[in-house]
This record gives sequence, structure tokens and C-alpha cells, in this order.
Amino acid sequence: MVLLHAAVEVLVLSRRLDELVEDVGLGLVVAPRANEIAMEKALNVGTGWVSVSNTNHFGIAGYYVLKALERDLIGWSMTNTTQLVAPTWGCERQLGTNPISIGFPGKEEPPIVIDMATSAVAYGKIEMARRKGERIPAGWALDSEGRICTDPNEMVNDGALSPLGSARETGGHKGYCLALMVDVLSSVLSGANWGPFAPPFALRQAIPERSVGKGIGHFFGAMRIDSFIDVDEFKRQIDEYVHVLRSTKPVTGTGGTIVPGDP
Repeated sequence: MVLLHAAVEVLVLSRRLDELVEDVGLGLVVAPRANEIAMEKALNVGTGWVSVSNTNHFGIAGYYVLKALERDLIGWSMTNTTQLVAPTWGCERQLGTNPISIGFPGKEEPPIVIDMATSAVAYGKIEMARRKGERIPAGWALDSEGRICTDPNEMVNDGALSPLGSARETGGHKGYCLALMVDVLSSVLSGANWGPFAPPFALRQAIPERSVGKGIGHFFGAMRIDSFIDVDEFKRQIDEYVHVLRSTKPVTGTGGTIVPGDP
């Protein structure tokens, strides 16, 4: 009876999810094509931007940027995700972890590749700590009352992730604003579900009660460097930028400054 009840529950959840993502396009198929369109537009006219709706998880945001770098383009990618993050001074999940990626090609040095969530931490780190029975650093998450918590279970049980920067006093409003920007460009602009209405990636996550669009959304951009400056000159400047960063006096006990993309 327990197994039957569980099967029925999954079936009901599946039907509700299907209603939110009818005719949804697989993110790992749709996103590469959308990115290709953005790059083709950039190569033809200097810049190209594509917003996508009615899709789902597209994988690693940085992958799409790396494809643009192969063509000597500056690449952008971002997506909204399942609600997990509370807005500043809020204690409910209203935003996704909404990652942003952008890349700049170098000449001799590896490219600078920024790929980050707009939350204080990825949800996976909360899950890892929970499975290991470990505490999490203060500032990663909030409990159901909006208090900073160090028990990952408090975040999972109706709590929320903090935005990048955590509290208002430490710049959390900036991460909140970045997440909102990603949501608007990826979802409001494309007609996808935004904010708390984004459908989940897994059935055990909460399914929104209503839909305001179709699926989740992505946003891709590409810029032709020689529309602004000579490509070789740009790459030389990026190389010099990397050299300057690496020459920064290191903090004692660390390996010194890293450049976005190193990890």
C-alpha cells in the first residue's frame, strides 16, 4: 500500500508538472541552438541576443560562453531556475539561483570566464552538507522565519538560500538585483515562467500552483570584438589584465589571486 500510494503521488505530481511544461523543449537541445543563433547574428551584424521560453535545465552556463570564445566572440549566457532564493529582507523562496556566465578571450593566456550563481551558494552544497550531517557557514541560507541558519535541514524545510552577498549589510541586495535581472531577461522577455512560478527540475521540489508563462527561460548573447576594437589588441589587453591580477601580492597562507575561470 505504501508503494502504491507513493506511485500515485508521483503520477499526480507528474501530471501537474506536465501542465506547467506542455510541449517543453529539452534544454540541452534547445539552448545550444539558441546560442548558435546569437553567435550567427553577432558574426553577421556585430551583436546577437536570444531569449528562450518553454524549456528546462540547460546544463552548465559556462559551456555556451566557451562556444562563443571559439569564434573570437564575447559570449553571455544566463537562465532562471526553480525557486530557492529569498529576496533581501524576505523569508520566502521567490527566485532561482539564476546563474550568469560571460567570457573574454585571451591571446596567450586562457580566457577569462565568469560563471556564477546569483545566490550565496549552489543548492548542491546544502544537500551535500545535509547528507554528511555537517553544518553550513552562516550566510548561506535562512530558516523559515528568515533567520540566518547553519543547519542545512532548516533551509531544506521551508527555508531559503540567501542571495549572493547574504544579508543587506554585506551586499545581499546586489545578488538579489542580479537574480532579478537574469529572471527578466530569461523569462519575462521570452514569455517563460518567472520568479516563484518557474517549474522545478525534480519532482520532490515544490510545484507552483499556477503558471505565468511557458517552462523556464534562458538568455544568450554574443558580441563581435572587432565591432569595437581590433581583436588582437583586445586579446593582448586581456593577457595583460591576467598578468596584473596574478602579480597581486597574495594573502598569507593562500596561493595568491586566481582569475575567473581558473577553478
